[in-house]
Amino acid sequence: MTAYTKDQDQLFRFLFDNTPIRGNTVRLHQTFNNALQHESYPPVLRAALGELMAAAALLAATLKLDNGALILQIQGKGPLNLLVVECSASLQMRATAKWKGELEDLSFVELVGNGHFVITLDPKDGGQTYQGIVPVEGDSISEVLQNYMQRSEQIETRIWLACDQSSASGMLLQKLPDLPEQDADAWARTGFLAETLTPEELISLPAETILTRLFHEEDVRLFEPRQISFHCSCSRKNVSNMLKMLGQEEVASIIQERGEIEVNCDFCNAAYVFDPVDAEQLFAADVTPPTSKSKH
Repeated sequence: MTAYTKDQDQLFRFLFDNTPIRGNTVRLHQTFNNALQHESYPPVLRAALGELMAAAALLAATLKLDNGALILQIQGKGPLNLLVVECSASLQMRATAKWKGELEDLSFVELVGNGHFVITLDPKDGGQTYQGIVPVEGDSISEVLQNYMQRSEQIETRIWLACDQSSASGMLLQKLPDLPEQDADAWARTGFLAETLTPEELISLPAETILTRLFHEEDVRLFEPRQISFHCSCSRKNVSNMLKMLGQEEVASIIQERGEIEVNCDFCNAAYVFDPVDAEQLFAADVTPPTSKSKH
């Protein structure tokens, strides 16, 4: 077993032997702080982003993404406009949010208002993208996700999330519907035991300690951890493709008005600058835009 280190961002998978129940635990510290360092988020929003990041890692680890990515979005109609977290198949993550006004002392429901939850599976290889959009139902991010998994995916799922402004953690339990069930009470029992876990324990304790405390009478098999890190997939090529979608006439109009086009990444704040020559080359056949004008 790999030793637990506080500053390591890791996801652990585990199984309950002879049951259809599987689970994951995750802890994000450096990844969480790296992803949010580019913006000064209000505490309530920072906590929501942390919980959604933990949730994205937990869910991504249950999917066969190959080289793709899982994207979770909460689109709000309250002070919160948007929460976005993207997690790749290799557990590289990025996150951002948009909001308006003061957010102090708002609950999750007040923050989001009458919003929507969007889950997207992007294969990243030209394959078909899957997207599910449902109303936000629940008083917390964990409740929203549990309701989505139960109603849309028809997989019984329990999720516990916590964020203390510097770290985010989570635990997931799932009951797989297509596996034999020898212990009829296992799902109810493990869920009841998991409910005794406090947010403080979820944040501070190693995965092995958490599982031992909660399920010491169960046959739990814990697997080696997977590492998690922050990574932004933005690139000059992606921005070039976006500008091409605007069309040559629109790009030329912006260049004429401003002298250049500067596009900033919402996730990492990287700036991509296109001057008149760059803009002309965008629409020249088989010409790759220069890379020298990216600044971080």
